[in-house]
Amino acid sequence: MGTQTCHRLRSPLTAVLLGSILATVLGSLQIGYHSGNVNAPAMVIQDFFNATWTVRNGEPMPNHTLTLLWSLSVSIKDFGALLGSLGVRHVAVAYGRRNSILIVNLLSVLGAVLMSVSKAAESFEVLIVGRLVFGLFCGLAMSLNPLYIQEVSPTNLRGAFATLNQVAFASGIFIGMLAGLETALGTKHQWDLMLSLSLVPALLQYLLLPFCPESPPYLLLSRGQEAGAEAALLSLRGDPDRVLAELEEMKEEASHTRAGIGFRQFFTKACYRKPILLVLVINLGSQLSGFNAIVNYSTKMFQDSFSEAKYLTLGVGAVNMTFTVVAVFLMEKAGRRKLLLTGFISIAVCNLLLTTVDAVLTLVPEVRYLQVLLVFSLVSAYELGPGPISWFIAAELFDQPGRPVAMALTSMFNWGGKFVLALIFPPLLKLWGGYVYLLFTAVALTAFCVTWSRMPETKGRSFNDIAEEFRGAEAILLRNKSHFNTFK
Repeated sequence: MGTQTCHRLRSPLTAVLLGSILATVLGSLQIGYHSGNVNAPAMVIQDFFNATWTVRNGEPMPNHTLTLLWSLSVSIKDFGALLGSLGVRHVAVAYGRRNSILIVNLLSVLGAVLMSVSKAAESFEVLIVGRLVFGLFCGLAMSLNPLYIQEVSPTNLRGAFATLNQVAFASGIFIGMLAGLETALGTKHQWDLMLSLSLVPALLQYLLLPFCPESPPYLLLSRGQEAGAEAALLSLRGDPDRVLAELEEMKEEASHTRAGIGFRQFFTKACYRKPILLVLVINLGSQLSGFNAIVNYSTKMFQDSFSEAKYLTLGVGAVNMTFTVVAVFLMEKAGRRKLLLTGFISIAVCNLLLTTVDAVLTLVPEVRYLQVLLVFSLVSAYELGPGPISWFIAAELFDQPGRPVAMALTSMFNWGGKFVLALIFPPLLKLWGGYVYLLFTAVALTAFCVTWSRMPETKGRSFNDIAEEFRGAEAILLRNKSHFNTFK
């Protein structure tokens, strides 16, 4: 009855709900900013590395050492994020969703301060440590943010609001690209200031988020605070009828679950097996299907054919940001399953065509324009489905006890995929050339097939309804009812 009531009552957008979402995604804006601001001023910052080494040792830094240190500086953020993801479950359960976001934001502040003072300290090691600390923040925040957003949002707005997390991330990348230009702050005298600008949204989050309510499901299901959950829901929804309906639904979910699940129980629980497979395939499919390689190496790709490659790279950032906004409006209309399928098959086709274009580029230079179009198309396909959905789908597929561990897995798979791709793409590109896109094609097609055969639609469905589908599948499997297949 609770689920049916919630479906009849479509919650409106309230000021408290919108303010809570916007205050939360300020963390993702910071992460995007530091993902996009180091590419353009790379040579300027490497000159700082070299100058610091020369002062200490009386001779310039060897080229191979400079290359190694710069690669470490760039990739250590993703490695830090992979480490940070291991702590998601602990902080989310121990301190709550909102409070955890506020706590881990300290890592962002510390990381930005270390990066920005590295120039004054004449120490590139401080910059590298700052990137590592900021990476720890990335791994925690990019799971805690969608977890909180999913749990405070009503069912009819849940997917759209979760996508705003990706909008903020993509916007941060674009802002970082702009700030890193030599016509902006990516200069010898101002790059340290550029690295400090993420302190603005970090401090703004400290001013706004403490006034937002804690997650109602966390208060009721994890802490047993029914009065607190009711008060939080009332501030978010503004309608007592909706509050009662959602409380009833959460109590129904609680009747099927137990509080607190560790990593061992998570991986041995039968009804979690299919959701774990889906989270694994969707996240690794998103990260290893070519998008990150395109974003990280688009300038190098375009430099061979265009004199103003940096502006085409800005175009990639603009397309990336634009289509995350489009995804917000499609998420609750098209649904997660359809957007994932469309995204993965489109990415596969784009990668296949990029292989063909690369093979004939030297013979037919005019196809360079098709190359740009394909890159833009791949980025848009990624952001319409796999990009945003991969970060929040685990929160929809798992019940309350399993959700923190599932979001930790999401962060591990996403950041781990980014880190692995950063390590293997340059040597693979050197070894295989344009045929490396065929590997991305295979990954995208695998993700498409698994999504097609296993992924249920979650649009417009309550957490309990989705969890019941997997519990139901488990129960029917145990009774050997082989004719039932809820995922087809």
